[in-house]
Amino acid sequence: MKKGVVAAVGLVGVAASPHPARLAHIEEIKATPGLLWKPALVDRFESEAPGASKSLCGVKGDWKAAIEAAKKRGKIKQFVAEEGLAAIEIPESFDSETNWPQCAKVIGDIRDQSNCGCCWAFAGAEAASDRLCISTNASIMVPLSAQDVCFCANDDGCQGGQIDTPWDYISQNGAVTGGQYKGTGPFGKGQCSDFSLPHCHHHGPQGADPYPAEGQPGCPSEDSPQCPTTCDADAAGDHKDFKSDKYTFSGETVSASGVKEIQQLIMSGGPVETAFTVYSDFENYAGGIYHHTSGELAGGHAVRIVGWGADGGVNYWKVANSWNPHWGEKGYFRIKFGDSGIDDGVTASPNDAKWSKAGGPSPGPSPGPSPGPSPGPSPGPSPPGCKDKEDSDYCAYTKKSNYCNLLSNDCLETCGCCVADPPSFCGKASDESAQRTVRAAFLQVVV
Repeated sequence: MKKGVVAAVGLVGVAASPHPARLAHIEEIKATPGLLWKPALVDRFESEAPGASKSLCGVKGDWKAAIEAAKKRGKIKQFVAEEGLAAIEIPESFDSETNWPQCAKVIGDIRDQSNCGCCWAFAGAEAASDRLCISTNASIMVPLSAQDVCFCANDDGCQGGQIDTPWDYISQNGAVTGGQYKGTGPFGKGQCSDFSLPHCHHHGPQGADPYPAEGQPGCPSEDSPQCPTTCDADAAGDHKDFKSDKYTFSGETVSASGVKEIQQLIMSGGPVETAFTVYSDFENYAGGIYHHTSGELAGGHAVRIVGWGADGGVNYWKVANSWNPHWGEKGYFRIKFGDSGIDDGVTASPNDAKWSKAGGPSPGPSPGPSPGPSPGPSPGPSPPGCKDKEDSDYCAYTKKSNYCNLLSNDCLETCGCCVADPPSFCGKASDESAQRTVRAAFLQVVV
């Protein structure tokens, strides 16, 4: 593993003349019939020919084949929706940040991988942070360290990796907490191991982005730092000791493929890691629903799917990138279902995983708007009159099958709503369509 040298952030140099081949490519993209996204001349690549992002794509080889091979070895399990989840109608749109508002701070954390090809580690650490928070109903809301995952799970993380590696590493070794460069980002300073490489401007119009472009002074091409073994000097509180700050989960890494499976996995447990094929036209993305139009293959890039939606009859994934919040659509991009291999195969922790810290006991059962991890009643006396409206068998099935966010009003006590600080889904009227679906499923079970 190489020792990296981090330069101080400097000013962006004077832009060179645009490369004629890039200008021609942008005009070609603009002329594409039915174009759904905005191409623009970007500061990072304007002086270079199309395909300049090849060295920055950090997913090695064929990630789908790697996942299939891991399944055969028993390292990854295929996600299969349980009966209750399979019966739920998938909504036209879904956003993890709004569905789990108690975890919005961590889900909405857009990080920056600097000029280093460790997208595979960022996407994994970010999605794991989200799923940890959701699984514990925000009783544990911390950013897991991309520094730890990128430079300890692989010998040379900046040179790339696979999208199952972060999950294997976190489940087997645990990951410490760690935020963004020098404590920037929503969690500030005080975590164990923040990312040590500087912010950079990535692959898009400079706009309000204050950071230097990749390759410019302040954002050099990075070698991989050494694997951290101690926490940063400004780590605070429970995050000072590297060995005891490790978070891990039980169970095998899971994978889903295809639109419906991925939607079910996200709905029931939170964001997931995926990869897609980057073509040179993506280097010019400045907003909209991306779909490949033209250009050469650049490589594979790992990202985090947080939801989906539809616009003008076009279905898309909402994807969080790791190129800082000034890039794309405030750090996100939308991509058409099925485009560029985006839904060929995703990875995640199991939805029923138990998370623990440094070998300590797992947090208790957690509520999660659903379908998602089932809540258990919180300790303490119940307010007068707060009780289940349905019989105990019905409510037990509702909890077990992760329907509490849909039917909490029917099963207030069982779903953990009879406490001073109930989950955010409590108090909502039961969805009639979901109620019919659950009743039918419940009758099939008890008959």
